Amino acid sequence: MCPDTGAARLSYGQARALLDAHTAVRGPGTGWDLHEYRHSALTHLGEVGASLLMLMAKSRHKKPGNLRRYFKPSPEAVAELTSLLAPGDSRR
Repeated sequence: MCPDTGAARLSYGQARALLDAHTAVRGPGTGWDLHEYRHSALTHLGEVGASLLMLMAKSRHKKPGNLRRYFKPSPEAVAELTSLLAPGDSRR
């Protein structure tokens, strides 16, 4: 039971089935799984500027190296970061 709402919490299996049902593109079993969702969430948090320490706290990783596999920044995010070095310089 959720201490805040009193509602029953979803089991891992229920959460997995709901996420798959709402993200499936080619029928059941083709949607996201919970592990992919975790990767995506950490990547989005990192792209908007969350620090390594905050990402580690969110994911409960104890070593930065273990978190690395979950953070996959998009090419656009890398380009935006690179543009900070020389704003307006199209040669980079």
